[in-house]
Amino acid sequence: MDAGTLAWGITSSALVLFMTPGVAFFYGGLVKAKSVISMMMMSFGAMALIAVLWILYGFNMAAVSDPWAFAGNPFSNFALSSPELSSSDFVLALFGSTFAIITVALISGAIADRARFGSWMIFAGVWATVVYFPVAAWVWGGGWIMNLGTALFGEESGIFVMDYAGGTAVHINAGAAALALALVLGKRIGFQKGIQKPHNVPLVMLGASILWFGWFGFNAGAEANWYYGDGVYGSMGPDSLAGIIVINTLGATAAAIIGWLIVEKFKDGKATSVGAASGAVAGLVAITPACAFLSPGWALLLGLVTGVICAFAIELKWKLGYDDSLDVVGIHLVGGVIGTLYLGFFATETGLFLGGGFEQLAVQAIAAFGVLIYSFVVAWILGFAIEKTIGFRIKNEDELAGVDTTVHGEEGYSLAEQN
Repeated sequence: MDAGTLAWGITSSALVLFMTPGVAFFYGGLVKAKSVISMMMMSFGAMALIAVLWILYGFNMAAVSDPWAFAGNPFSNFALSSPELSSSDFVLALFGSTFAIITVALISGAIADRARFGSWMIFAGVWATVVYFPVAAWVWGGGWIMNLGTALFGEESGIFVMDYAGGTAVHINAGAAALALALVLGKRIGFQKGIQKPHNVPLVMLGASILWFGWFGFNAGAEANWYYGDGVYGSMGPDSLAGIIVINTLGATAAAIIGWLIVEKFKDGKATSVGAASGAVAGLVAITPACAFLSPGWALLLGLVTGVICAFAIELKWKLGYDDSLDVVGIHLVGGVIGTLYLGFFATETGLFLGGGFEQLAVQAIAAFGVLIYSFVVAWILGFAIEKTIGFRIKNEDELAGVDTTVHGEEGYSLAEQN
């Protein structure tokens, strides 16, 4: 990396790290007042644990020399101790750690109000090790997803799985795991539509704003940090993709807010601030894999379509009976699938409607559903094993009393007079 790219790599890493406190605020505002500390602590717990695991062995696992390897050797450069590592290598490790952290933190929204913190931390560490680190290698580190287009259609086809910043590795991955945990832990007490309302809407809006701010580092930071050559990914410069990435990150998100609010207005008669915040996150999720591969007009359409679909998708939990507390499935899983598959139709030059054939759609679908199935199965097994051994869900009486006091011994708001 040159000096400018190195500086942007560090800055974009800080932006992405800041997104996890954004998740904490977003999720924290959506839960009950007596669960806000528990909700935010699951994000901060992920920041601590996953950062340590990434430095110890995760960075090593996220790159492979054999395209069909499951993951890299976790002990090949244990604790980043190789004397051959440069400043650029450490910045790459820093940037990658922030993606791993937020992916794990996103899962926690599906089990709000009813999860044990210690059990969550065990799940987070094991899931990151056996799911996220390998999937990162598949998508960005030379693995099978990265080489899928060549394997199926030949190198001359120019077809490769487009996932610039994490539609599969982050959002589909987290959303599938969230669905699995929601099924394992079961429904909250009194689960029915309208019974659980956000306790602090300004916190929700603050969290969404931090996420949108940090997402420019999330998407545009990949231009400086993920390098594969051939002009597809690379260092910053006058010919970089950073410009199209940032304008698409703005446009798709804005359009998704509009789409979500239109659905709310027609469905419920009111456009809400929580809907605007949720629409923004849905748009950000969808544009993540697509930010470098769409013209701005198609990015606007992607955002609008995603906002509309996700506004309806969050209603599925009431119809199907799974308690995805904070709509991780409806926003991240559904939005991630939409953004990933959309490229099969509208990716510049290779999309089905823009001069390509079915090849791009085929590799996008295989990658999306391959990650979805793998993450769901492993998360369900891990969650079930934890629940049946040490227990994952808190007792019903503790849930009624409040997770904050029973698990952490704290209250989010102390309204009594201090003597």
